[in-house]
Amino acid sequence: MMQLSNEDNLRMNVLLAQQLKAIRINEGTMTVHALTDKGEAKVKLNPTSRDEQYLRWIREMISMKVTGSPGGYPIFLKRWTRMGHADNTLEHMLLLGEPEAIVALVHAPTLSHDIGKYAWWANPTTEVARRLLHYPEVVEGELGRELAEYLLEFLPFEERQLNVVDTVRLCLQGELISDDQRAALWARAKRKNPYYVGFLHSEGLIPAENKENYHCDEIKSRSDLSNNVIVDEFVELFQKPGQQWLGTLKNSLKKPVDQDVVISLFKAVDSHFTLEWPEHRGVRDINQACERAELWMQNQSECSEQLHELNRVLDDKLRDKLQSFLVLSQIGEDTLIPIFAGNDSVGSVMRRRLEPVTKIIVHHVDNLLA
Repeated sequence: MMQLSNEDNLRMNVLLAQQLKAIRINEGTMTVHALTDKGEAKVKLNPTSRDEQYLRWIREMISMKVTGSPGGYPIFLKRWTRMGHADNTLEHMLLLGEPEAIVALVHAPTLSHDIGKYAWWANPTTEVARRLLHYPEVVEGELGRELAEYLLEFLPFEERQLNVVDTVRLCLQGELISDDQRAALWARAKRKNPYYVGFLHSEGLIPAENKENYHCDEIKSRSDLSNNVIVDEFVELFQKPGQQWLGTLKNSLKKPVDQDVVISLFKAVDSHFTLEWPEHRGVRDINQACERAELWMQNQSECSEQLHELNRVLDDKLRDKLQSFLVLSQIGEDTLIPIFAGNDSVGSVMRRRLEPVTKIIVHHVDNLLA
């Protein structure tokens, strides 16, 4: 049975009677903070038992008021799932005073800027910040820049390399950071490979020195094909953003640090190309990708009419580059299955295992950069 001090019982009841936006509990200072329309309110607790037990009673009291049950977040999560993440349910989760509830909330299918703002106030951690930057409303609102600034401040201390990739990728969205901040991230990439992978995910925002390849105009002059998505995508690789992306891909492959980063890298390659292949997450055997591209270029295998039209108007030099384009467009996460299945290698051991694949990729990247 709850045995709150009389003072805490009274002050908590007064607090919970208000129209609250969110609640957080500072376990270190034993303080309940609440966000109201008028600002922040707080109750400094006066425990009558061990802090851990007392906080459990406080959370039961809050849960009873918010959900009608003292079970707290675990019980509420079941109801939340059954109700399909209803908006009013998200608002209730902000009031439970439990970090786990906030983490669950920021994984909802959709989330408004206001809900995101209250969630950030309730649980301001790097995990929550990264997750909030997945929502367009947050990215486009004032909260987005605040989250990006926070993540950049803590980025040098991030130990998990995949989190570095995701932080860079998320902060490069829209206008979250300045050109100077973007340049600083790019400078760090020379020392930390995961930064390159983060840039690889960000279309058109790579501050590399690559310039437009002269083949761009050459292809345009040779192909008067309209409504040909293959032509459009092929030409884009020779424009400045495409050349910058290819250069970043090459840099990303030089010294990947662990399997999570490599998987993210291959996902970035997969998402960059829009050509439709039978394999939705990349071909498993890169040699199959090479053979398929070669057969298509020799008209020995069925291919789309758009590819056939483009192939017909190019000279041998450009057809060789088209073949490289076709190989890269088949690469994805599943290309790594034969390499990573059944092992957890990292560092130099992992890179040696990757060499048969990375050498082929670098060869075709160099061909498109030449």
